[in-house]
Amino acid sequence: MCFRQPRTCCSTTGRVKEGWLIMSVPRTPDSRLIHIQIKDFVKQILLDLSKGKLPSVSISKYKICISFSQHDRFRVFEETDNKETLRFQHSGSANRLVVMLRVLGIIQKLLEEGKHASKRDIYYTDVAIFRNVQAIDQAINDICIYFHCSRHSLNVVSVSKGLVMGCLSYDDDGRRIDCMKYSCTGISVPVHTHLVRYITSFAEYILLVEKETVFQRLANDGYCRKNRCIVLSGKGYPDIATRSFLRLLKEKLNLPVFALVDGDPYGLDILLTYKFGSLSMAYDAEVLVTPCIYWLGIHFSDCETFGVPKEFLLPLSRPGTSAFVVLSRYLSPRAVLFQLLLNGIDKCHLVFPLFVCSI
Repeated sequence: MCFRQPRTCCSTTGRVKEGWLIMSVPRTPDSRLIHIQIKDFVKQILLDLSKGKLPSVSISKYKICISFSQHDRFRVFEETDNKETLRFQHSGSANRLVVMLRVLGIIQKLLEEGKHASKRDIYYTDVAIFRNVQAIDQAINDICIYFHCSRHSLNVVSVSKGLVMGCLSYDDDGRRIDCMKYSCTGISVPVHTHLVRYITSFAEYILLVEKETVFQRLANDGYCRKNRCIVLSGKGYPDIATRSFLRLLKEKLNLPVFALVDGDPYGLDILLTYKFGSLSMAYDAEVLVTPCIYWLGIHFSDCETFGVPKEFLLPLSRPGTSAFVVLSRYLSPRAVLFQLLLNGIDKCHLVFPLFVCSI
């Protein structure tokens, strides 16, 4: 028996937010309904197995949807009618289906007991089956896509690695946090974003920095004491909690967000992950992306503008290919911005690291 994705009372809609089109995925309204759906799903699986039938599960696929602007074209994600079917008969998908069903059992228990767990917590409940955390990540993505829900609805939380400091106060699960008290070190971004309440701030903007070293340099220089701002860092590629927290701050405070990242394809990739999300978690893009982010730099053209010596530039790890691969995820090869970045970065095989600015 092949299980199709359950329908919900919500419909798929397109919303225009701050100039960008984001496709909304149908979502179950709360964890209680998801719990009921999971129980019915598992019961049907067990019933089929008891009758000697080998069940299969169909998972929707997402595609990159191209939206046009005057000079360039950018891409976001939307659900397609294409399905990926996981079957016990196929060795390639059998293990993935087993892991998905095992994770579903753990999630069902979390929902029943009102508890939360991280991916690593789930991993250590059955190491023999899971083998690695990446398998759990894939299973959670499959579950979210199948049931049209977010990880938050499954009581699965992301361990935060992001940092925040500046003119910001909020309640985190009943505890009042004043980020100005941590202006010398920063404080971890809250894990349970849905529990954050009563956000107050007299900041004029949000500064998003790529690396922890830059964040710490700003903290050491007392940047937040001299400027009315909030500084946030995902310490490299951002985790779910950091992306969700940035989205929350943008929605509640309506402040402009400025990004400062390395002048290389990977810095741009990190910036675009905040703006557009990732294809692997396209189902959660609506609650994780912050479309309106202004790119302060570093731009590769800054090398010539500010006369940066070439000895401060670093070679790309894989010259000639890395820039094209990263940038082509988001921009058409014919786009003006794409060509400018390739001409500045890939042909010179150089990286303009952010720490150069502090020398």
